[in-house]
Amino acid sequence: MHVNPILLQVFKNRFAAIAEEMGVTLGRTAFSPNIKERRDYSCALFDRHGDMIAQAAHIPVHLGSMPLSVKSAIDRIAMRPGDMVMLNNPFDGGTHLPDITLVAPVFIGDEPVFYVANRAHHADVGGMTSGSMPLSTSLFQEGLIISPVRLVEEGAIDRKLLEVLLCNVRTPTEREGDFAAQIMANRIGERRLRELVDKYDMATVERYAASLNDYAERFMRRTIAGIPDGRYHHRDCLDSDGISADPVWIDCVIDIEGELARIDFSASDPQVTGSVNAVYAITLSAVLYVFRCLVEADVPANAGCLRPLDVVTKPGTVVDACFPAAVAGGNVETSQRIVDVVLGALAEALPDRIPAASQGTMNNVTIGGIDPRRGSPFAYYETLAGGHGGGPAGQGESAMHSHMTNTLNTPVEALEYAYPFRVTEYAIRRGSGGCGRFSGGDGLVREIELLADAEVTILSERRNQPPFGLQGGEPGSPGRNLLIDGDSSEQLPGKFSRRIKAGCRLRVETPGGGGWGSAN
Repeated sequence: MHVNPILLQVFKNRFAAIAEEMGVTLGRTAFSPNIKERRDYSCALFDRHGDMIAQAAHIPVHLGSMPLSVKSAIDRIAMRPGDMVMLNNPFDGGTHLPDITLVAPVFIGDEPVFYVANRAHHADVGGMTSGSMPLSTSLFQEGLIISPVRLVEEGAIDRKLLEVLLCNVRTPTEREGDFAAQIMANRIGERRLRELVDKYDMATVERYAASLNDYAERFMRRTIAGIPDGRYHHRDCLDSDGISADPVWIDCVIDIEGELARIDFSASDPQVTGSVNAVYAITLSAVLYVFRCLVEADVPANAGCLRPLDVVTKPGTVVDACFPAAVAGGNVETSQRIVDVVLGALAEALPDRIPAASQGTMNNVTIGGIDPRRGSPFAYYETLAGGHGGGPAGQGESAMHSHMTNTLNTPVEALEYAYPFRVTEYAIRRGSGGCGRFSGGDGLVREIELLADAEVTILSERRNQPPFGLQGGEPGSPGRNLLIDGDSSEQLPGKFSRRIKAGCRLRVETPGGGGWGSAN
């Protein structure tokens, strides 16, 4: 099969541009600050088998796992022109319940030859606490569970299904607006793919889609071949599962043999009572992210990147949980620790390439209640940035999202407009990065005064175990969660849920990154 290298690059950029335009459409038309401002969403294109062709530069934890959702939708629903299938079930290829995926077929003639999909984090999908990120002990406590089902049937929204969804969430108007944005993002993707086929032809477009996967596979194999053969091991822990105080260990053994890598997490702890369990899709995402970061060439992150990787887990462990385990925090917290252990293992093989640990948490904050200004419920969700690890290339960045998250912050102005909050401090947490030849980046401080009584839940990590340094560098400072009431303050655990009265201030200090190399 002849492949023109110039045309290969043209298609690489055209496919990526379609996914990016889908994301722009989703972000600009969404209702919620979490999607509109923070851009907590991802978009991608898939071939007729559900293998990823291209993705936008969105959120790693979404994109590596989305192919499993798309394949689940294809397997479970016989899609017709104009259909869109919705799902969020973590045990059907999802991540956690707030991440709702919408899949649409692209028909050329009588058959679907491509699929477009987007995944967006909805700020509330029901469950036991506002924001649907609870300290749960079962999936059933975390919100509405959606296995693959048609939300749009031959171009028309299923209003009865939508009403069922909206009756089970705290902020139905916002949810309906976000669903509409997801639908329009997929419509854009469908339109652009048809235009691409019209400009070239179906055979050419499919040939170059397949060639891009082969292209990415070749570069991934070349990258793995550049890692010395051998066995490399690292383990690290989560502070706790939020129910017990015991640490939760994740163990990674990497075997490099030629152009192949086997990444084995079988010795990780059994799944736990609390919500930090990760499904297999999340573990796969984290491994794909790390190995894609090692590839220095500008190749797409697609299905080809996974072909030389053998990701091994043991069902029933914290990295491959079984239904109905609680998983709300697995997507956001455990995914970060999986990245840490994979990087830690690779640091043995590539000491001059791997950075120290970044903050290792997403610092999930959810706040919900009744907004006295509007007389209606509100549900706020945000992840907070922190320090990047220092590395052989230089110091770590400060106050930025890292690894499995790639969102923005919610601007103070948007936050205070949308919610009954007053932001009393938003600053870099100076001195929190670990020392070293190249120091870790600093975390940040976000302090919010509540203007209404509210239910507050935080899922955070690296409050007990600090982000590690490498090659003689010092660890970063662990994070802190504080409740300030007048002149008194209380240090809160890394994971908690409680009612907090108006006038109190919630202060989150995020971890700094680890330092790299000896400072002497």
